[in-house]
Amino acid sequence: MVGRSRRFALADTAQQIVGGFLLAGPFVVTDEVWGLAVGMSWYQAAVTVGIVLAVGYGALYKADDDRDPDREAEVGGVPLRFLSLIAVSYLSVGILALSFDAPATLIPNHVDPPVPMREQVYITLKAMSVGSVFSVIGAATADSVF
Repeated sequence: MVGRSRRFALADTAQQIVGGFLLAGPFVVTDEVWGLAVGMSWYQAAVTVGIVLAVGYGALYKADDDRDPDREAEVGGVPLRFLSLIAVSYLSVGILALSFDAPATLIPNHVDPPVPMREQVYITLKAMSVGSVFSVIGAATADSVF
């Protein structure tokens, strides 16, 4: 649809979900990602969040000339499409991690048990930040292509 702004719809979120889950899957079950998460500090996790936001925004609005963030529906001044993309990116990684029981299975490979629940949650959030870097690429690509 060249020259026209396409409205954000539920079908766009569905496309994002397919792309987000597709690229998140291999990273959720990779022991190396969980090893990285164990070794990451809070500021490194914050940098990955920044990367997800930058890549997501760039993929939606800078790589696609047909989209204008100023002409899309917003929530609190942020385009709804972008909010959906970020939510899908993190939730797809989190859902897969918990579905596969990745924290309980992979964290003990890098930390001596017993691992307190608070530490498991912290490591899982860091692993989600790593996996979301890839999930956002899949989600944005699926949203842009279809």
